[in-house]
Amino acid sequence: MQVTTRRAALVSVGALAAGTVAAAAVWRKPAPRIATPLAAPAGEEPEVKLESIAALKVTEPPRPMPDIHLLDAEGAPHGLAEFAGKGLVLNLWATWCVPCVAELPALAELARRGAAEGIVVAPLSSDRGGAEVVKRFYAAHGLQALPVWLDPKGEAARALGARGIPTTLVIDRQGRERGRLEGSADWASEATLARLRELVG
Repeated sequence: MQVTTRRAALVSVGALAAGTVAAAAVWRKPAPRIATPLAAPAGEEPEVKLESIAALKVTEPPRPMPDIHLLDAEGAPHGLAEFAGKGLVLNLWATWCVPCVAELPALAELARRGAAEGIVVAPLSSDRGGAEVVKRFYAAHGLQALPVWLDPKGEAARALGARGIPTTLVIDRQGRERGRLEGSADWASEATLARLRELVG
């Protein structure tokens, strides 16, 4: 499992190059701002192993979701009630987080395949540069299937009790947390889609 935070990203470049990231829980205080995405030198991209869906911890009994808001690309707030009747895969991430970036293509594929079954992927970015940073990142990496959702102050992440990023919550059609996965995962696999169908109902 690879989970990182803004502070961990600054002090763990060597560890990232080796493919490991220390988990940390620093959502209580605003983390230092990072102006640009963390990147390894050319030809030295860190290898990140994507976990299988077996790494997901089922939330039992299902847990009601806190009253959080996601900001859209224009900065307008949206509550989780807007996703009622749909399965929701809520992914907490940032452009500077190496394991987050590693799983984005799989999340984009899940968004494409899950749409026909009423399963929505909502990548919630904690980038403080706002929508333009995320839009540029999506464009540079060909991630057209993913929408822009923002949590620049980390308020939603704190309310959700996230210990670091990436963290992904699976929310069922009744708006309850059914599972949580810390670290990056292969969201595009057949096994993942089958498991999500079971959990969201």
